[in-house]
Amino acid sequence: MVPHRAWQTDLVSSDSPEDRDAAPQYVLPLVVHIEKTTPPSRTDALETAARAVLTLLADERSGPGGEWEKAVRDWEDARIRKVVRRARGAEWRRASTLPGITVTGTDAEVRVFPPVPLDGWPKDLAKLQVSGTDLTDPEPPPPPAPDTPVLWFNPSVPMSAGKAMAQAGHAAQLAWWELPDATRERWSAAGFPLSVRTAAADAWSGLTMSGLPVVRDAGFTEIAPGTCTVVADHGVLMGAGPGGVG
Repeated sequence: MVPHRAWQTDLVSSDSPEDRDAAPQYVLPLVVHIEKTTPPSRTDALETAARAVLTLLADERSGPGGEWEKAVRDWEDARIRKVVRRARGAEWRRASTLPGITVTGTDAEVRVFPPVPLDGWPKDLAKLQVSGTDLTDPEPPPPPAPDTPVLWFNPSVPMSAGKAMAQAGHAAQLAWWELPDATRERWSAAGFPLSVRTAAADAWSGLTMSGLPVVRDAGFTEIAPGTCTVVADHGVLMGAGPGGVG
């Protein structure tokens, strides 16, 4: 496994910015199903997006000899980008026919696709809108279940639901990279239970200094470069060290 804990600003396979920028750039597409009259709740959409990223990483098609192996490897060799788009009605049905995996939550559906070139999106995904993913929670989410991994969001950094879904995916990926194989297998077999919550203001600094993996945004959209956005709090990961995102 490559030494991810040394990476400070991007999820990349080299500490050299020149190397990661010179590599072909890929993006991981995620599409969230949002019907006008029945949109999913924000927290469930974030949790479902995180589980979708984990599901793709754990899928045998992404592993050695799998049909997605090269695309995943090329994506991980450069700046790791995730883009969330929305679909409804016929758009969602068309997206669902493309190779990928649909993950469902309580009221959210997210389909994750194998990485594609930054400028080579499939037509039915390229025309989907990035905007329009402003979701809300009808009620504040309950406290996380005991012994469940938690992705803690920075309480002082507002972001759209689409951006937050990508950040949740980044945090889940950092956790996945750091976990021992046996823990990965158990987490996968259980269906990747996890919670997404906003940290208390007085707890955030301690979380970022705890040794747990920290997402540091690269600043492509919405957020200033280097901003710490999410901490991946999995009990096995204490002391794993900082990470970053593309």
